[in-house]
Amino acid sequence: MKLKNLTFLFITFLLIQLTTLNTYSVEPEEILENKQQEMRARYISKNIRCMICQNQSIDESMAPLAKDLRILIRKKIQEGHTDKEIIEYLTNRYGDFILLKPPLKLSTLALWLFPFIFFILGIYFIYNHNIRSKKN
Repeated sequence: MKLKNLTFLFITFLLIQLTTLNTYSVEPEEILENKQQEMRARYISKNIRCMICQNQSIDESMAPLAKDLRILIRKKIQEGHTDKEIIEYLTNRYGDFILLKPPLKLSTLALWLFPFIFFILGIYFIYNHNIRSKKN
């Protein structure tokens, strides 16, 4: 009986996970007819952070600002702008924070170094804690 319940819960969990994977919020009216342009738009929007959700790309976000940015990207693609020009436009307007993978430069150095610094500090504190607990 318990095994059946666990199996049921496991299958339910898997189904929920599978239905939420790769969910995109691009609405049908946003999609460009030209498949190459649409692929470019999706590539760019998957690398742009939603300024409201902050842990999602605008490709995944349902926020109104994300929709506006997706439409803006598609408009710029249709106008003939390159991917680099579009990303430059967005970063000039919103800063490097809008990029899910910010570039390594002086202004973003803290973003890249803090995880390593905190990791080293964590190891140091754990090491000191272990030494002190052995002495007592």
